[in-house]
This record gives sequence, C-alpha cells and structure tokens, in this order.
Amino acid sequence: MNSPADNGLTVYIVEDDAAMRDSLSLMLGLLGFRTVAFESAEALLDTYRDEWAGCVVADLRLPGMSGLDLQAQLRTRGRKLPFVIITGHGDVKSARAAFQLEAVDFIEKPFDELELRTAIEKGFDLELQRIHLAESGNDQAFKLAKLTKREREVLELVGKGLHAKEIAATLAISARTVEVHKARLMAKLEARNVSELVRFALAAEKH
Repeated sequence: MNSPADNGLTVYIVEDDAAMRDSLSLMLGLLGFRTVAFESAEALLDTYRDEWAGCVVADLRLPGMSGLDLQAQLRTRGRKLPFVIITGHGDVKSARAAFQLEAVDFIEKPFDELELRTAIEKGFDLELQRIHLAESGNDQAFKLAKLTKREREVLELVGKGLHAKEIAATLAISARTVEVHKARLMAKLEARNVSELVRFALAAEKH
C-alpha cells in the first residue's frame, strides 16, 4: 500500500500549542503523511514558497494572525493550498468564514484520527486536481508557442466556427493552403479532431 507521502504532497501544520503541534506531527507521520510544522501563521508566511504543494492544517486561534487570516492572506496572493481549520472554540460564524474561503473542513477538537485523515485526503485530492490542470495549461501554452503567426490566425478562425473556404476568403489565401495549415495545426497541437482544435483556439485567446 502506497504512503500518502508518495504523491509528493505535504501537510503544513500551523499550531501554537507545542504539545498539540508535536502530537499532530507524530500522528500524521505515523499515517504516512509528510509534515512541516509552524508555531504561527507568520512563521509559515515567512518561509512560504510558491512551489509548495499539499494541504494546510491550521488552528483557528493563533497568536497574531488567525488560521482564517492565514487562509485569506494566501488566497489574496493567489495561492490555492487547501485548508483544514481545527479549533477548540468553534462557532457558526467562524465555520461560515472558513468555508467562504473554500476550506476543505472545519473540525472541532477533540477530533479523531479518521476525521482529520479524511479531511486531509480530500484536500490532497483537490491539490492534485489543481496541479494537473496547471500542468495541462502549461502543456497547451508550450504547444501554442510553436505555431507560426499564420497558423495562429487559422486556428483563431477555426475556433470561431469558420470552414476552410470562409477562412481562405478572410485571409486571402486558397482553401488548399488553409487545409495545409490545418494539417500542420493538428500535428503541432497533437489534436485528434477539429473539436480539439477549437479547444486550443479558446486556450490561445488567453495567451
């Protein structure tokens, strides 16, 4: 059975109580998770790197910035790390605020091992989906960068639903030349059909 750490993700624990922080690190480590622990939200932000991937488990009440403040700060920076908020002082207002910031879960202490593990695994699933989408977008950008100016023009018109003769008239070239460009587009973009060319055309509008 694979360890949760095999996916390259990390659980970032933010807990000011040293005993609780050590307990969480030990418990999650025994469950196979890779962990890094911080005593405050500020400590995490001071060392934060954009390449970090995983899930944050943060206490709601911390000295200085709260767990919710940390979550909001990372969202402001455009970072999408999933959050699990833990607290010994839960209330509806705090839970609502956490979920508005897209927290995976809001767990009240004392919580059991399964409850926390399930929340973290849900966070990891979301993170892996995010990484996959980012990599897919990078791959599209790489392929689009290989196109010539004329090929991009043809791709844009394909994306608008124009047929070869219409594209030819628009660009003042022959329909045969349009078909040659479309064939090259299919090869360069590794597209299997016109529908996939349209998808690339939509992606090209963003680049």
